[in-house]
Amino acid sequence: MEYTQEIVVNVPRDRFIELFDDPSLLSQWQKGLLSFEPLTGTPGQNGATSKLVYKRGRGTLEMVETIVRRQLPDHFDGSYDAKGVHNICNNQFIDVDGTSTKWVAHNIFELKGFMKVIGLLFGSSFKKESYKSMEAFKNFAETTPRG
Repeated sequence: MEYTQEIVVNVPRDRFIELFDDPSLLSQWQKGLLSFEPLTGTPGQNGATSKLVYKRGRGTLEMVETIVRRQLPDHFDGSYDAKGVHNICNNQFIDVDGTSTKWVAHNIFELKGFMKVIGLLFGSSFKKESYKSMEAFKNFAETTPRG
């Protein structure tokens, strides 16, 4: 499964990156995030891995993030691995007249085992969840005052 989504966030790109790139702020816009634990390397840097744990329904979802490409302020790409799911997310951040940032996210999901069935039955929910996360960041970025 593969798709691209985009959203315009009404903050300058430097502010967008400042908020997007701070692991201590993740829980303020990533719904259900319980923990972010660096595993290897420096968090957010090329090759670094981190474990993220999310509350999902009555249980939890654990995934390992690997930073694939960090070329800020233009690009930030990562892979995300959970049971039966490998997700590659390529993010591009485009300056819009110095006042806003266009975020383009290209996702590729590779599903294995039971998750293939889930993907066939509920594939559109992957897109919806991805976009909800982008909207949550937009709301967070646009309402967070500079510190």
